[in-house]
Amino acid sequence: MSLGRYMTASDQSTAEPLGEGGQVLHTWAFGEDKQNQRYMASATAELGAVIAGRRTYDHSLPWWGADGPAGPARRPVLVVTHEALTDGPEGGVYTFVTDGIESALRRAKAAAGNGNVTVMGGASLGQQCIAAGLIDEISIHLVPVLSGDGTRMFDNLKIGHRRLEPIETIPTPSATHLRFRVVKPDVADGKGTT
Repeated sequence: MSLGRYMTASDQSTAEPLGEGGQVLHTWAFGEDKQNQRYMASATAELGAVIAGRRTYDHSLPWWGADGPAGPARRPVLVVTHEALTDGPEGGVYTFVTDGIESALRRAKAAAGNGNVTVMGGASLGQQCIAAGLIDEISIHLVPVLSGDGTRMFDNLKIGHRRLEPIETIPTPSATHLRFRVVKPDVADGKGTT
């Protein structure tokens, strides 16, 4: 996301799924910086399955192809949607889930084995998962750019205060990678526990 907390620029379209000029938010992932390359390799190696929203799927499929966002690693992608598609790419890694985010998470965990499950792309899906308490960690790739408008990840949460515990910070010239553990509230007293 940009320093202005935008995860896309404005004017999103199929041709420019990250909005006009929004591709700058992902250049760190495809550049020559060795630290970013190590970060991506580690994340892909630990990845077991992906949960994505329908809009992310629609916008990203031309770039992902049948292999999905993990490329040749071919990790399963569970696409949360109101209506399943019947014409996905032949031999694709995609499964369409029409019965909600909890079902998508159960299925993703089963598919992931010992690997991590990642919720990828789509502010609405991410917000739903955070609000439902389904997220254990939040990773942010903070890009040193200001965007005047777009889609913000953490708007509309309506969850009150949710404490985060810093796990990792990796600064690079094109992005600072931040990882936080979501501190789950204690049912007995409403306070976060560690």
